[in-house]
Amino acid sequence: MIRDSYNRMHNYLRISLTDNCNLRCFYCMPEEEYEFAPASKLMQKDEIDELAKIFVSLGVNKIRLTGGEPLVRKDAAEIIKTLSKLPVKLTLTTNGSRLHEFVDILDESGVHSLNISLDTLQPERFQLITRRDQFKRVFDNIQMLLKRGFHVKVNMVVMKGLNDSEINDFVEWTKREPVHVRFIEFMPFSGNRWASNKVVTMQQILDTVSEKYEVERLQDEKHDTAKGYRVPGHLGTFAIISTMSANFCGDCNRIRLTADGKMKNCLFAEKETDLLTALRSGIDVVPLIHQNIRGKAKELGGQFTTDFEHLHPEEIHNRSMITIGG
Repeated sequence: MIRDSYNRMHNYLRISLTDNCNLRCFYCMPEEEYEFAPASKLMQKDEIDELAKIFVSLGVNKIRLTGGEPLVRKDAAEIIKTLSKLPVKLTLTTNGSRLHEFVDILDESGVHSLNISLDTLQPERFQLITRRDQFKRVFDNIQMLLKRGFHVKVNMVVMKGLNDSEINDFVEWTKREPVHVRFIEFMPFSGNRWASNKVVTMQQILDTVSEKYEVERLQDEKHDTAKGYRVPGHLGTFAIISTMSANFCGDCNRIRLTADGKMKNCLFAEKETDLLTALRSGIDVVPLIHQNIRGKAKELGGQFTTDFEHLHPEEIHNRSMITIGG
């Protein structure tokens, strides 16, 4: 088992397949003309498989594939098929734009639960946020998955003055379809123009929803980052990921592996461990994994607290979101 100094067991691995993406969301990617890592710097298919097996041997039983956009990687289908053979729950986070090309592969590989990023239900605003005209494709792909019986979670990063007026539109969506909306508090990363006055907190989201709907609290599963709710009679649910105002670090079980093979013990961790170079050099990575986790901070990478109103983003030392992998 992989345990940190606070006795938290880590059994959930998030693997980024690429830092590339076909959208250009400003809160994830620092600039339009971003230079992606060359293929030689990324983990190759067999290296991903080898590292995944090592983590599984240490107790990991859930793997999520992330990016960038994981489905833009040329060998994404082969990686999904290979990892599906491991004794883990395999899931995926995607922007949804290429799901029509991969739905059969996902179905055959047992990947029936997906998180899809969608920050607005308005096509014009979608283009403003992503800098691409892909709303119809993404929305149609979500509808396709729902019709095929997939468990679909829609991730909406709520930003004050940009899309917070749509909170109840997303909740209304859960009335007629079994979609599970996850409102995410806006988090600071390198180059993403974060400011404390753009954060819409969990309580503010709940207050907004409660103005229109009766809300009931759901029972969360162990290690859940999202606090779940339902409007009685709705087919779907909604949840809130309250990283900034009410973190969930005390029960954290997550490990992150970036596309270039660096291990991060927290989304906000400043220090990383280069597993890929060690693997390519024939060095045993198991001691490196344990060392990395033992150095995990109590909360939020040790870089800030939930007193985010006084947070200065320039003081946080981290990568951009797209190079971490979420």
